[in-house]
Amino acid sequence: EVGEENFFLFGAKAHEIAGLRKERAEGKFVPDPRFEEVKKFIKSGVFGSSNYNELLGSLEGNEGFGRADYFLVGKDFPSYIECQEKVDETYKDQKVWTRMSIMNAAGSYNFSSDRTIHEYAREIWNIKPVELP
Repeated sequence: EVGEENFFLFGAKAHEIAGLRKERAEGKFVPDPRFEEVKKFIKSGVFGSSNYNELLGSLEGNEGFGRADYFLVGKDFPSYIECQEKVDETYKDQKVWTRMSIMNAAGSYNFSSDRTIHEYAREIWNIKPVELP
């Protein structure tokens, strides 16, 4: 909607997800060492006394409810790091950053909840707005 040059994309593509989850279930996923380092850092208690075991547990294992990194955070981590470097570099050019920001704001209607609700009302629920006096 805003043009590929105006946003930062990282991670697996939709058509890759099923295969990546299968790979994970088969125990073939090898995490990036930096991702393991981040998890270890969180476990160190650096963020206080909160218990992050459930969160971290959801990123580990190969299968089971609440396990096996269903959202492929570990798989996407290297791509995220690379993308964040591009974000940092782009931010240094405020003219480019401002143009991208404006393009994203101007093109955001398609992703708004208002548009989604109107579309669902019309196409799925078959209801019309009520006119108020």
